[in-house]
Amino acid sequence: MNLNVTQDNLYLFLPSKVSWMAEMLSEDKNISIADAVKEIYASDTYRRLEMEESKLWHLGPVALYEEMK
Repeated sequence: MNLNVTQDNLYLFLPSKVSWMAEMLSEDKNISIADAVKEIYASDTYRRLEMEESKLWHLGPVALYEEMK
């Protein structure tokens, strides 16, 4: 079994991280989860997160949220 993270399988990690980040953003800004998700997907942090070579996928949702802020 291949346990290496590559650009081809990185997408498997992103939904749970975005979900946690969206909850935090929604609470902090008093916005809907849908609006929070849209804001995350539009962020520079997400653009870098979806690039394996950035290694941001190593970070947990709290650290990613702080990075985004």
